[in-house]
Amino acid sequence: MVNFRAMTSRTRSGRRDFRPGLAAGAAMTLALLAGCKVGPEYERPSADVNDAWHAPTGTSPVDVSWWEKFDDPVLTSLVDAAYSQNLTLRIAGLRVIEARAARGIAVGRFFPQLQEAFGTLEADQLSANGPNAGGDRSFSAGSLGLQAAWELDFWGKFRRGIEAADAELLATVADYDTVMVSLAADVASNYILARSLEERLVITRQNVDLQTETLRLTEARFKAGAVSELDVTTARATLANTQALIPDLENSLRQVTLALCVLLGRTPSALETEMGMATSTATVPRAPDEIAAGIPADLLRRRPDVRAAERIAAAQSARIGQATADLYPSISISGSTAFVTSTYEGQRSPSLGNMFDADSFQGFIGLSINWPILNYGRIEGNIRVQDARYEQAVAAYQDSVLRAASEVESGLSEFLRSRDRTAFLAQAVDASQRSVELSLIQYRAGAVDFIRVNNAQTLLVEQQDGLIQSKASIALGAVKTYRALGGGWEVRGDREFIDEETARRMRERTDWGDVLNPGWEQRKDLGFQRPAEDAVDPGDSK
Repeated sequence: MVNFRAMTSRTRSGRRDFRPGLAAGAAMTLALLAGCKVGPEYERPSADVNDAWHAPTGTSPVDVSWWEKFDDPVLTSLVDAAYSQNLTLRIAGLRVIEARAARGIAVGRFFPQLQEAFGTLEADQLSANGPNAGGDRSFSAGSLGLQAAWELDFWGKFRRGIEAADAELLATVADYDTVMVSLAADVASNYILARSLEERLVITRQNVDLQTETLRLTEARFKAGAVSELDVTTARATLANTQALIPDLENSLRQVTLALCVLLGRTPSALETEMGMATSTATVPRAPDEIAAGIPADLLRRRPDVRAAERIAAAQSARIGQATADLYPSISISGSTAFVTSTYEGQRSPSLGNMFDADSFQGFIGLSINWPILNYGRIEGNIRVQDARYEQAVAAYQDSVLRAASEVESGLSEFLRSRDRTAFLAQAVDASQRSVELSLIQYRAGAVDFIRVNNAQTLLVEQQDGLIQSKASIALGAVKTYRALGGGWEVRGDREFIDEETARRMRERTDWGDVLNPGWEQRKDLGFQRPAEDAVDPGDSK
């Protein structure tokens, strides 16, 4: 520890001369302004993406409000409601506010770290046997002053901290957008499942009615002696198997409804009223004929989780600079000014009333240098730790890009293959319905046995149910693709991250300054520009 202190001196008039201290402070300020930032300058890591998607798709920009492409007003209203009511999204918005406040802490570290006013008032009684036994042993003393200490950011330690805080703040914004993307996709997926279950229930009940009529037919023919009891029991078993599907479908519909309620923050009854559940007109939303997926490179800009991973890497790069700064001496300016007096009777006999006399003034300003030379590898070890964490963040970013591209391809494949499968299943259902009609006609005429009728009706139940599920798979594949493309967060626009009611409650508890104000990112904190979402283009290298 090497200390340099520019002390004050007394002038003939009794006043203190601070010119040496001011000169030292000016010199250090100039040094600070010319100071560098140690550590690596961040460059965006490379990430491999294909030039085009393997699956055929439109190359126009991705639809922002993609759920409107399903042309279902109820779905659109549910997504809009989820954006305003979902509690998980509210938590993500509060994390953005938390990151704003944390960023203010990082900025504050750049300026004098210690600045405080102090004052004392004491009564002293010294021992008669102590070292000061010959002087005044009973007196009072008082002081009032200011002191400050400023570790100058000569090596960029605190500025790197601000860089890290900026990147972490933008990462929380990207996390908020990720929740928006997932929320829209989850609402749409559950809505599609609910509609498919409703439609499956309608078809199943229709088949129950058909098989009930078939059971009556077999019972009538059995009573007439035209067929054996085997036809009756077979028809009854087939009907019971079909009826058994209904409770399972109803339970699945209930579970999906409850999941939607959580997403929307609504009660089941209110949601059922809005969706008009248990109606004969319920159908699976029809997916768009084509999905505009843009090009794979767009994922670097569109996918919020990819942007968040990249910003985390940027923050970790700045942490390396913070750790590296500890290798160099820390340079600090400290000073104190105060008025001190007492009733101690010695060469002079002051009183507490002399507090603000010129002779009661004292102060100092000093320059100190702290250079931990023998750190036993702790600093180097910390630098290596931060560097390893940076490489982890880079690998996580690159992995997020690969996963994003894979998820898009997977969604497109599900969308396209489900569409092909649905076309074949539709033909199979048409044929099965005709087979049921023909087998019943021939059965009434005694041309075929009941096995043909039973097989035709059993197959019809399976194929109709499979057709509905396949239609749902088309819509779910589209939703999966839009989720993978990162669509939906752009509708946020300039909307604040928390609602007005939450902001009001927070302001009533705590002085939030302008942290909760609209347009927060357009202002500065003590001269440092606040980070904006477009401050770093994901396509840039910085």
